[in-house]
Amino acid sequence: MSWQNGNPVVSSVPRPHDLPPRKTKVEKPLKTRIHRPPIPTTIFFVLIMTPQQKAESLGLTFTKQAPGYLNLCIRSGNQLLTSGHVSDLKGKLGAGVSTEDGYKAAKNCAEKVLRSVWDTHGTLDGLKVIKVLGCVNSTLDYSDQHLVINGCSDLLHEIFGKEGDGYHARSALGFAQLPTGAAVEVEAIFEIKA
Repeated sequence: MSWQNGNPVVSSVPRPHDLPPRKTKVEKPLKTRIHRPPIPTTIFFVLIMTPQQKAESLGLTFTKQAPGYLNLCIRSGNQLLTSGHVSDLKGKLGAGVSTEDGYKAAKNCAEKVLRSVWDTHGTLDGLKVIKVLGCVNSTLDYSDQHLVINGCSDLLHEIFGKEGDGYHARSALGFAQLPTGAAVEVEAIFEIKA
């Protein structure tokens, strides 16, 4: 104790029992941190090709054709209808021509059909494949015409998309003979989308 002017001076320092109760610090639970890899700075673009670009990437070439005796592709309303296009391959399936060769011949027909469609419409873009008719020069006992015409359908699926505009109706028929002795003949109908 100290004295001032003869009077005792009480210390201003509080005694422990005079202090307010201490607040205990409540510890918050630690947040679990999830390690995330850094975000890559490279951005990848997925290039979606149009049917015209896809056909050209597959090696198809398109040039204007001179008019012939018949119209190879005619527009009627919003449809493009093609004439039958025969394969370069000659012969009969089941009599010297294999199914694999027939498949390639049908693909060859589809390429010719697409060139005629391009010649009339100016592009393969904005089209939907509606119907394909495939004719196979085959013997009476040959029954794999559908596998032959897959050569045409597979190309149309690849160019226009099997899940989209290339998903078409089709007939695959066997014939006793085709013009010029061709192994395969194909015609098709396309819709011009609005």
